[in-house]
Parts: sequence; C-alpha cells; structure tokens
Amino acid sequence: METTTEQFDFRALGKAIKEAREAKGWTREQVASMIGYTARYLVDIENEGQPPSLQVLYALVTLFDISVDQFFFPKKKAEKDTPRRQLESLLDGMDNKDLTIMTATAKGILEVKTER
Repeated sequence: METTTEQFDFRALGKAIKEAREAKGWTREQVASMIGYTARYLVDIENEGQPPSLQVLYALVTLFDISVDQFFFPKKKAEKDTPRRQLESLLDGMDNKDLTIMTATAKGILEVKTER
C-alpha cells in the first residue's frame, strides 16, 4: 500500500524567524552562537526554506517566541499568535510603572480605533 506524505513548505516559518531575529537586532552569527549551529545553516533556513532539525526548530521558536501553530495549523485559530507572544515576552520584563504606561498606551490606541 502506497501512502503520500504532504510536504511542508518551511519558507514562511523561515521568514518569521528572520523577522524576529532582525527585530531583536541580532546577527545570524549571534543567533548561531546561541543555539550552537552555523550562520550558514540559519541563512538556509531563513532564505531558502530549508527544513531545520527538530532541535534547531525548537531552539529558534523558543528563542524568538514564535508560535508554530499558525504555520502547522493555518486553518485553526491560534490561541496566541506570534506578535501576541512576543509582546507578552516584552511585557514580562517590565515593572509596574512600565506596565502602567503600556496600559495607558493600549487604551489610547483602542480609543482612536473606536473613533474611526
């Protein structure tokens, strides 16, 4: 009995990894050093859509707080998408004074949106 296996296209995930790395201002060399792989391997993942090993995939998505649900289950609404996870990660590093400022900012954004 012959079975067919659907091939996953890793280009969108590679793009998300690249965008997250650039948003942090990190070079490929820095990230490669953090996860113990070569910068060339990251180039292939980010630009060519090369499937990373499971260990590298785990290292990268946890390092950058990337939700893989949006890539593996595109028809299913993710509980928390990548931008929300990344924002929460930033908020976790803030004290109460910072959070007060962020809350006021978020309320201001919502007020402007409702005025439109």
